[in-house]
Amino acid sequence: MSVKKILYITVLLLGIVFPISVFSQENYGGTLIYGEYGAPTRFVPILANDAISIRFLELIYSSLVYYDFDGKIRGDLAERWEVSKNFREITFYLRKNVYWHPVPGQTERVKFTADDVVKTFKIMMNPRTLTSIQLRYSFIDRAVKVNDYTVKFILNKPVINVLGRFTFKILPSFMLKNINYLRGDEDLLIYKHPIGTGPYMFVGREGPGSEIVLVADNNYHLGRPHISKIIMRPFADQNIMTQTLLFGGIDLEVRVPPRDIAEIQGDARFELYPYSTLSFSFFGYNLRNPVLAIKEVRKAITYAINRQEMLDSFFEGKGQLISGPFAPGSWAYNLDVKPLEYSPQKANALLDRVGFTEKTKSGIRKKGSYELKFKMVVPISKENETTKRVILAFQNYLKKVGIGIEIEWLEWQAWTEAVFYKHDFDIIYAEWLFD
Repeated sequence: MSVKKILYITVLLLGIVFPISVFSQENYGGTLIYGEYGAPTRFVPILANDAISIRFLELIYSSLVYYDFDGKIRGDLAERWEVSKNFREITFYLRKNVYWHPVPGQTERVKFTADDVVKTFKIMMNPRTLTSIQLRYSFIDRAVKVNDYTVKFILNKPVINVLGRFTFKILPSFMLKNINYLRGDEDLLIYKHPIGTGPYMFVGREGPGSEIVLVADNNYHLGRPHISKIIMRPFADQNIMTQTLLFGGIDLEVRVPPRDIAEIQGDARFELYPYSTLSFSFFGYNLRNPVLAIKEVRKAITYAINRQEMLDSFFEGKGQLISGPFAPGSWAYNLDVKPLEYSPQKANALLDRVGFTEKTKSGIRKKGSYELKFKMVVPISKENETTKRVILAFQNYLKKVGIGIEIEWLEWQAWTEAVFYKHDFDIIYAEWLFD
């Protein structure tokens, strides 16, 4: 599999900083406006699988546990937990001072309980729910309510780093009565107005592409947030977002395009914060396609792609090639396994070995009547300049070794259904986010 580690860089206007980390107790108030390279596609965490939605929903929803800035597991909705000696049961003891954000038009707030945890898990694992995270939690057999503030998870098998798996966001059961699954197209208030237990409450937005306003929940169970209001402003063009930052229209740019780094670094008003994420971009193959199920074909594709050139050309070298589905910062990354080198010669040799020795008039390899062509599906929300360059380069590299790539751009909902439910694709270009 062809993967590459991306170095994210956050730029911050001097005088505007993140909550929690550097504020003194007296510093409360103010508004932070941050720019994103698009708008959230989902307001329900278990349905969200794009970076923009996930980042946004982190401000609204809470999980049983979370990772702090040092990578240590801390209690969020759970104040403590116990793991059984055989590692087949985990019991979470929930905080009793947690309330859901108020529903629009109401002032009374509903208390968070174990019912919310159990309901969330049941909906999340329902086969009809349109989510990509079910496989990640297949090690859990069931969630059991012990009492209002105690919930127990029964596991099918012990797993490594089991506590780190319980970072999925909890939904309000009182808003999901008689709902057993979620697909994103039901007429539910929670799709339009997210209700969580996180540090910020949703105020609203005018339309799908307009800015979103959040206000601090002063009764947040982990402490009052320092910034009073956060506005998320989506941009269709990353160039415009950077220019808006430079002219003072926004305070924070979450992901700075590599080509803009030098310009921003030269402006004393801004601070750049580079950080390595536990995320990676990758080309994924549908092994239901019998040709892609052939190991030599997948390996040939990797040999055919000059990933280092792509990293240098499209990301200004701000990243790292990796050899598998874990980031170098992960405990699971194997430093002994090196990324495959760029070698069209080895790619051609492998394709010859598995019988794709003939070619069509257009230069596409074939084996009998079967032409070596694949369909690549990409969500339109990722149709930015860098993504286009990566995909067109991928297409061009493979053409040189006789592999044809047909690119199909899909709306996000159509892409999600094609990939996760219909499996109507051969190759995807996507980003894996570790929560």
